Amino acid sequence: MRSVVLARWTVLLTALAVASAGCSHTQQQPDRRVYVISEDASGVGSNVESGTGGAGAEAYCRELEKQSFKRCWRRKPKEPSIEKHTENHHKHCVSESLKVFMNCIKEQEELERQESQSHKKELHFPTMDAALGWLREHKTEVAVGTVVIVGGLAAAPYVIAILGGALVLAPL
Repeated sequence: MRSVVLARWTVLLTALAVASAGCSHTQQQPDRRVYVISEDASGVGSNVESGTGGAGAEAYCRELEKQSFKRCWRRKPKEPSIEKHTENHHKHCVSESLKVFMNCIKEQEELERQESQSHKKELHFPTMDAALGWLREHKTEVAVGTVVIVGGLAAAPYVIAILGGALVLAPL
């Protein structure tokens, strides 16, 4: 009798183990594919917060260079051997304004480096549809290289990139 009860308990426990193992499936990871935000990447990042990064910094520094040249050209050179409005004066002003430009570029690069260290560029969205919708509407406000988290901190991140002229969201 005892062996019959033991056999029934064994069968019952085995059946429970098999049934519970069948129900405990692993949660599937979301599809890790590249999503096209826009087929045309023109204008991306043109309205990023600082407005000084990339081409914006160069345009800003070129303007400072032009202003520096104009100031130099209007004034008599401090160097007594250089006469005002001569070829040597022109060369002198070009040289001085180029120094202003190079210093400006170095300063802008340093500012951008400090900003990228202090402000981690991440965007968080609850769903992929929410992320794509927002990115399509705000493509001028995003920077290439921004990390996008969809579905919480535990989710695998994506990054904003340009592939073949299209703006995409690619898995990291």
